[in-house]
Amino acid sequence: MEICSHQLVRPICPLRCAGVANIQQGKPVPQANHYDFSGRHAVVTGGAAGIGLAIVQRLLAGGAIVALWDRDAKALDQARASLNSKQIHTIGLDVASEDEVAHATASTLQAMGSIDILVTSAGITGPNATVCDYPVAEWDRVMNINLRGPFLCCRAIAPQMQAKGYGRIVNIASIAGKEGNPNASAYSASKAGVIALTKSLGKELAQTGITVNCITPAAVRTAMFSQMTQQHIDYMLSKIPMSRFGTTAEIAALVSWLCSEECSFSTGGVFDVSGGRATY
Repeated sequence: MEICSHQLVRPICPLRCAGVANIQQGKPVPQANHYDFSGRHAVVTGGAAGIGLAIVQRLLAGGAIVALWDRDAKALDQARASLNSKQIHTIGLDVASEDEVAHATASTLQAMGSIDILVTSAGITGPNATVCDYPVAEWDRVMNINLRGPFLCCRAIAPQMQAKGYGRIVNIASIAGKEGNPNASAYSASKAGVIALTKSLGKELAQTGITVNCITPAAVRTAMFSQMTQQHIDYMLSKIPMSRFGTTAEIAALVSWLCSEECSFSTGGVFDVSGGRATY
């Protein structure tokens, strides 16, 4: 039998071989894991672009009805056009606003009837600056969107999940929340907060039928790169043993499992997807 580069018999891992080859060539990765989300209703914040949009696509592929929450009206219009699905709802909001999150939750429940899945993907990087030079207003902005936002969304939606006795919550954190990136203190601190929020809420809801987990990606090339200096981008790449950035499809693949019924005994968990960067 032919042996592939993963030291597996070639017929055993055709998708894995194809996936590696496609990544090296910049092509889409074949979807190996398929989960049935028929009858499930999901909310994805930051769902109009980047990682959030890739997650929306995976949930739709599994049959879910998905509400895209995003503050970028133009991106929402583009996502609606590109997805071309009757299974989506779009809502514009600022996730850092308690009133807007409450209104979006009520509107989503009115449109879909329930919310079974929440993925908090909305986030910003903030400027690259040392702690001593970091603008206080920018610090507050990063914290509001990256940490207050997931808190408000979980706070608004978890009670509705509790009433049903079922739910899946996935927060998008970052490897920066584990290791702390220089010149990105606000982003790193906000993502560390998301990790702690996930652990706390996971324990609080452990006996309710709701799982709460987060993922800690290394850098993924999305529009967020436009918020960073090239020096910072180069630094992040230098820290990844696989010597490449992740893809939105790879992130969405992990999130789709965390959103599924198969993820039934993991809660308060932190799942690494960093190309080997994570040291714990």
